[in-house]
This record gives sequence, C-alpha cells and structure tokens, in this order.
Amino acid sequence: MNTFVIGIGGVTNGGKTTLAKNLQKHLPNCSVISQDDFFKPESEIEIDKNGFLQYDVLEALNMEKMMSTISGWMENPRHSLVSTDGGNTEEIPILIIEGFLLFNYKPLDTIWNRSYFLTIPYEECKRRRSTRVYKPPDPPGYFDGHVWPMYLKHRQEMEDIPWEIVYLDGTKSEEDLFSQVYEDLRQELAKQKCLQVTA
Repeated sequence: MNTFVIGIGGVTNGGKTTLAKNLQKHLPNCSVISQDDFFKPESEIEIDKNGFLQYDVLEALNMEKMMSTISGWMENPRHSLVSTDGGNTEEIPILIIEGFLLFNYKPLDTIWNRSYFLTIPYEECKRRRSTRVYKPPDPPGYFDGHVWPMYLKHRQEMEDIPWEIVYLDGTKSEEDLFSQVYEDLRQELAKQKCLQVTA
C-alpha cells in the first residue's frame, strides 16, 4: 500500500509538535508519532562529568520501540494509530513523525517522503526552553552545558545527509509555518498521486 511519511525534526522548543498537530488537523488520513514518547526512564539515562542527565542523545531514546511503532503503522496504516478521520479510502495514508533526532538515526533514512527541520536562534531557543516545565526539571546551566551543544553536534552530523531537507524558520508565526508546509505538502502529495496513476 502506498503511504506518505513526513519527518519534522529540529531544535528543542522549535515548534515541531505544534506544527505536526496543525498539519494533522488538515491532512486526511493522517497519524502522528512523537519521538518524545520514547524516552527511556530517568534511571536509564546516563550522567556526564558535570552531573547532567544526557537526554539530548539517541541513547536516551528507545528507538527500537519507536521503529516497531512505525513499522506497525506501515503494515496497517488505516487502523494502527488515531487519525483525524475515519480513514478516507481515496486518500494516501499519511504519517507525521516529529522529534529532535529523526535525521540522525540511520534506520529511518529510507522512509521519508518529505523532511522538514525547524531552526531558531540560540537566544530564542534558550528563552522558550526556560518557559517550559520538564520532568525532571532542567538544572542550572543545563541548556548551555548539554542541550545546545548536543543540538549543534547533531546539526553538524546532518550536513552529509543525501536527501533534501526543507529548513524552516521557527521564529515565524505558527500560522505562517503551517501555511508554508501545508502548501508544500499539497504539491508533494499531488505528485505522489500522479505517480500512483501512472504506475
């Protein structure tokens, strides 16, 4: 069965979840998987020499479980996750996967039909992060000592990615970001339908 898988990656507090939820409301047959749902328990998270819990690394996530969830959707996209409607059989099933380390995990490389990456500047990211409540809470110095350095490291790793990633300005309004991505996806989905007809 034809499916369409969208990756929304990006910096912490960049607007990934908000964008994914807004798209889900407007795209037919659309499901969402969030990488944040696959964090390991705190007891399994490594601690660095500064005493910082290492949450912003792939090892903090149960990626095998996430891959299993994605595989389950791919095998049966009509029934496996909550989607926005009853499943219009005319429409291609769409899966949005959102998270901060999607494009650094090799087993996911081959599934993307469209990839987006949200960026925001350091100061804005730090400001947004300070307004969020985390469990466990960020200790003093955590953003500068762990979160931002890990983001820069993982962003650097993405330089070698061979497929197209659409970079998005996360300082744009929620509405502007939605409009930009929704319009882009409409065009991509139209191309996919044309390919289906000619196949």
